[in-house]
Amino acid sequence: MSLRVEKINELIKHYLNDIFLTHLSFKKDVFVTITKIDTSSDFRYAKASISVFPEKEFPYVLKTLQKEIFFVQKKINEKLQMKIFPKIKFKADNTEVEAEKIEKLLKMI
Repeated sequence: MSLRVEKINELIKHYLNDIFLTHLSFKKDVFVTITKIDTSSDFRYAKASISVFPEKEFPYVLKTLQKEIFFVQKKINEKLQMKIFPKIKFKADNTEVEAEKIEKLLKMI
């Protein structure tokens, strides 16, 4: 991964966190964390991995994000100074769930 892609990933992550905190409202006691951004090398697409607590609220969070995607995209585009703006897609980050499964399996041994 090039240094430029890494910098863009960090900027998008920072801006998304800012947008989530200041402009989007989720249910009380629902916590959303952006864990990773993967931007394509041509800067056309960016996949944002998100973690939601409690996990059962993920469908609600994803629906809210899909409803507000044009607003989120507009805010990101305003902050990034690029010719091509990455189109953002959200996906679940299942790292914690997978880690819990492995931990349970290890305890069984």
